[in-house]
Amino acid sequence: MQSKGRLTLDNGAVKVLKESGRSLLPVGVAAVDGAFRRGDVVSCHDLAGVAIAKGLANYSAEEARRIMGQPSERIEQLLGYVDEPELIHRDNLVLL
Repeated sequence: MQSKGRLTLDNGAVKVLKESGRSLLPVGVAAVDGAFRRGDVVSCHDLAGVAIAKGLANYSAEEARRIMGQPSERIEQLLGYVDEPELIHRDNLVLL
């Protein structure tokens, strides 16, 4: 599947994804590129630009930009609603 966008993750998020097999939370996202919608495939890269994962986004690119770098508890405050606490749920994420 073709990626519709790209998320750049901080070192903490990369470590959690690789070592703990957990979901990607907004707090670990350093940058959002592209124009994607909820349910689209996005690629996840470390700060050096190396692709580490692909997954299905729970939020659009615009929404992801508004919540990136923030704890999940702030999603409702920032967006006015919360669908999921994760930007990408572990069940919808594949490590490369």
